[in-house]
Amino acid sequence: MKAIQVQVPGGPENLVEVDLPDPLPGPGQVRVKARAIGVGRPDVLIRKGTYKWMPPLPAIPGAEMAGEIDAVGEGVQQWQPGDRVLVSARELAQRGGCYAQAIVVPQDAPYRLPVVLAFEDAVSLPNLQLALALMRVAGDVHGPNPHALITGASGGVAGMLCQVARLKGLRTIGTSRTADKSSFAIDQGFDHVVCTSQDNLQERIQQITQDHGLAVVFDHLGGQSLIDGLRSLAPLGTLVSYNIVQGMPTQDVFQVMRELLGKSLAVRCFSMHTFDEDVSLRRGLMHEAIELMATQQVKAPECRIFKLSEVRQTHELLDQGMVSGKLVMHP
Repeated sequence: MKAIQVQVPGGPENLVEVDLPDPLPGPGQVRVKARAIGVGRPDVLIRKGTYKWMPPLPAIPGAEMAGEIDAVGEGVQQWQPGDRVLVSARELAQRGGCYAQAIVVPQDAPYRLPVVLAFEDAVSLPNLQLALALMRVAGDVHGPNPHALITGASGGVAGMLCQVARLKGLRTIGTSRTADKSSFAIDQGFDHVVCTSQDNLQERIQQITQDHGLAVVFDHLGGQSLIDGLRSLAPLGTLVSYNIVQGMPTQDVFQVMRELLGKSLAVRCFSMHTFDEDVSLRRGLMHEAIELMATQQVKAPECRIFKLSEVRQTHELLDQGMVSGKLVMHP
């Protein structure tokens, strides 16, 4: 089978297409034939060799695959060839493995996919699962007509967060760096989008919220974005940081919180790895995600389709910050 490996960490050019023997399922295992493979930021970290939960090299990146079971091992009764499934690396002992034409996984790892979900949409389900987890850890939302700030609004997780927040009754404000990405985010359902290359974020938030401030901030950028979000929170507001792709905050976060002590703000850093040992909660969130998408309460983002052999192009786009929606590869 064809697969993509990282043999030496580095840039997109270090993603190497290799021919590997077709994997065979052992007892209690199933083989999934890929129909769609998601591309995301954790894959970039594996490529660079900086992922906190780095698999040993040579490594096959890839955190999500949708396809069909085409072989089952001894003792497997709950699955049969032809079943439509999603494989998320969150269910595997070792992260990655999905940049391949097939993968063998334990029988309790896949999620069953309804027929109404296209494979290309299904690989966005882990982003929706993360959005549901982020909303859960944000806790109770306070204030009249509460607003949520979601940074990097054109990204896959942000688009899911927007929809989940709206289901919870929040008004949504997104951020973007370009007018094109702002338009994309508005099309994805954001109530407002602030183009940070043109407008002062804190001033625009105060205008939009009529000086009430934000009930919650979901930030994956870090840098000045996190500080602006923190300073824009309403009393008892919460900021949830789930990545820092633009680097560490530009000011001491605790110092800023002390300056704003009268607001009694909260900051939480979050990773889905928090639920690595809580199988019931983690899988429950995914089942909720599948139900929301299957019933069209939440829609998958627009996706750009590439071939597996074009994987370097997808990573170049990620490195350049040129991605809106979801990148998907066909095997």
